[in-house]
Amino acid sequence: MTTGPAPSLDSEITWLLHRAAQRMHVVTGEQAERHGLQLRDYIVLSALDKTPGLTQVELARALGLDKTTLMTQLDRLEQKNLVIRHSDPRDRRLRIPAITTVGEEVRAQVADASEEAERNAMAGFSQAEVDVFRRMLCAIIGTAVDPGSCL
Repeated sequence: MTTGPAPSLDSEITWLLHRAAQRMHVVTGEQAERHGLQLRDYIVLSALDKTPGLTQVELARALGLDKTTLMTQLDRLEQKNLVIRHSDPRDRRLRIPAITTVGEEVRAQVADASEEAERNAMAGFSQAEVDVFRRMLCAIIGTAVDPGSCL
């Protein structure tokens, strides 16, 4: 691991969140790669697991991805039998991606490995501190669907 600028308590929160996200992307990305996925694959599978029934457009918006990028991602996941797409019964022009049984098995394996990696990254904190941190992040995020992506 290479070293970079050290964060400090007087660093901007945006900078700290960005660096923390980078760090977590690395440790989670390593777990995804061990299971034959890219980090973005895992994030798409997790989104499908947590929010089933979204159309491709809704999923793209929720992930902050443009339609073309998401379609390429879904094509690759479908080729690996991790995702299947169905027509939306409300509008047959729309497609609804769904995680397959195989996709759920892989997603769960990466989730378990990522959970351990997250625990290791947060090992210096008590469970109460981690819970407060999670609540703070949820409060910052709120219900906003922000444009753009950190993926």
